Formats: sequence, structure tokens, C-alpha cells
Amino acid sequence: MTTLITNIGSLLTNDPELGTLTDAAVVVDDGRVAWVGSAAAAPDADARVDAGGRAVIPGFVDSHSHLVFGGDRTAEFNARMSGQAYTAGGIRTTVAATRAASDEALDANLVRFVKEMQRQGTTTVEVKSGYGLTVEDEARALRIAGAHTAETTYLGAHVVAPEYADDPAGYVDLVTGPMLDACAPHARWVDVFCERGAFDGDQARAILTAGAARGLVPRVHANQLTEGPGVQLAVELGAASADHCTHLSDADVKALADARDTTVATLLPGAEFSTRAVYPDARRLIDAGATVALSTDCNPGSSFTSSMPFCIAVAVRDMGMTPDEAVVAATLGGARALRRTDIGHLAPGARADLVLLDAPSHVHLAYRPGVPLVSAVWQGGVRVV
Repeated sequence: MTTLITNIGSLLTNDPELGTLTDAAVVVDDGRVAWVGSAAAAPDADARVDAGGRAVIPGFVDSHSHLVFGGDRTAEFNARMSGQAYTAGGIRTTVAATRAASDEALDANLVRFVKEMQRQGTTTVEVKSGYGLTVEDEARALRIAGAHTAETTYLGAHVVAPEYADDPAGYVDLVTGPMLDACAPHARWVDVFCERGAFDGDQARAILTAGAARGLVPRVHANQLTEGPGVQLAVELGAASADHCTHLSDADVKALADARDTTVATLLPGAEFSTRAVYPDARRLIDAGATVALSTDCNPGSSFTSSMPFCIAVAVRDMGMTPDEAVVAATLGGARALRRTDIGHLAPGARADLVLLDAPSHVHLAYRPGVPLVSAVWQGGVRVV
């Protein structure tokens, strides 16, 4: 059945030929965008939706999240808001809770957050493992995530497992050996937290190259807390994304700009908001020519938000992005970070992931921060909100 969405006041296509259209319409057929153009020239369809002059944008592509976990870290957040510094060590709290949780509990938690994201316009989400840190727990996290998204990431190298606190080299051997063997069949990506308190450059290289040898494409948690080797390593290994990119040298910025067609700089403002850290300088990256994405980094410790509209508003307010740049980064930028050409834009042939806003323009996502502006969501041509 074909569906015509018409009387669209402003249609953001993220297509260089189509641009942003006014008084527009979209025809959806069999889960794909079949036609885009002026409402007055729209073809007939089996069903019709009147957008009432409101804006339509592509569905958000959240290319970095950690949704398979148990427990809660309210106490840690409260302590941090009372003056305690953020470190990566809190991850171990979630590891203990995740190991203790049943498959059913972890799945129910994941579904709750995926639906929460969907209600806020997210139609594609990447989900990482990383809160099990045993062969069995990492594999089950990826199996659970894989039931709800095709974008699953093996993050056995989140931090060193507590059992290996005195033997980090032994843990790297586990991550690149038996754990990788168990997880590779259930993942598309391999990731590593290359940071002080987690894994250094040599360890990260070993983990990413081992994953790549098993057919997993690298991603890197890079340069979140300090300048370090993460960004350079991501570019060198052809990673799909370097995520966080908060503390960058001039050489890091140039490397990301030179690798704009390969490695996306994925910025995660929810983490800086939640940890009261300095925000990444999106303006510096964009002006240098880097490809930039925005994502939530939804996790129970350092960025417990599932809202892409929130991240857009913060990026505009505190990271030097224009409203147009931020929305493009949250849609097309995320698609590029996942190396997807079927999502993040609205042109004939694209997957019909659309968001109808209760606003006349996508600029309202930053202009009216905190206001629930998502009125309807279509995912693969099916209305889900």
C-alpha cells in the first residue's frame, strides 16, 4: 500500500539535489521513499496523511549507545553533581549489575529504551556490548541487542574486567581470543575505549586489528578525557568513527578532516552535559572539513539520555553548530558513521524513516529545547508513533 504524506510545510531531505523543500509531499511505497516533490504535483496513493503545514525530517540515526545493562547509577550521578570528578571506573558498577541480570530483564530494559528513543524520533540505533566483560556475558549482550537492531558493536574492551585488574595483558588476550570468537558472529562492529584508565594505544590497536581480521569494522572511543592516540589510531585503521573527540590536537583535527570520507567524528554532548566536562568543539571540526555526527551515548553512567533532540539543542547552544548542521549531524551524519546509504536522508530509494514535527521547521528542535516536538514517526514506512 502506498502512503502520501502531503501539506508538509518544510521537508528536510539531506539530499544535495532536493535540498529543503516547502509545501512538499512524500510518497512511501513498500518501506521506501518512492517520490518527493511539490505537494501540488504529488501522485495519488492508497492512503493520505495531512502534515498540516508542519515539518518533516529524516529519522534520527543514533550511532553510539550502550543499552544492554542492568542496575542504576543514580548515586554516582548525585555524587558527581556534588563535586566528585568523573572517571571510567564507574563502569564496573554496571558490569556487576549486568552480570547478575537475567536475559529477560536485560531484553526488557533494552526494549524500553529503544521505544523511548523511537518516541523522540530515532529510527536507527547502534547498540554496544561492554557491560559483561566475560565471554558468556558479552556474547549474550550482543544476541539480545541483535534481536532489535542490525547495528551491534562488540565492546569487550570497555574497561579491563575486574578479575583481570592485575593482568591487563591477559584480559587483552581474552578480548582478542575466546571472547572475540564468541562475539564476532553476533556483531558488525568492534570498538575499544582508548583512554586513560581503560586501554592504551598499543592495546587498542591489538584489539581493533583482531576484530578486523574477523570481519568486524573498527570504531573507537577516542580522546574523551584527554588528548591521546585514539583519533590517530581510528584514522590509521580506517575506523568508521572516532567517538567523543573532546580533546583534540591540531593534528587530530587535520587527520579527521583528511579522512572525512572514511572516519566520522561522532560527538556525544550528553556525556559532557552529565559529567560537567568541556564540550567538543564542533565548529573547529566542521570548519576544517571533517564529517561530524551527533549521538546520545545513552548509558547509565555518563550520559543517561535517549534524546537526540536534546543533543541537537546542546550542540547548537554549546558546541558552535548551527541548527541546520546539528540536525544533519543527527541524521545523515549518523548514517555515515554507520556506513549506511539507505537512511539519514529522504530521497527516492531511501528507507522511509520519517519524523513529523509539531513545528513549522526543524530549527525548532534547537529553538525550543526540552519541548516534545515529535508528533509522528514512520520506520521503514510503518507508522510507529
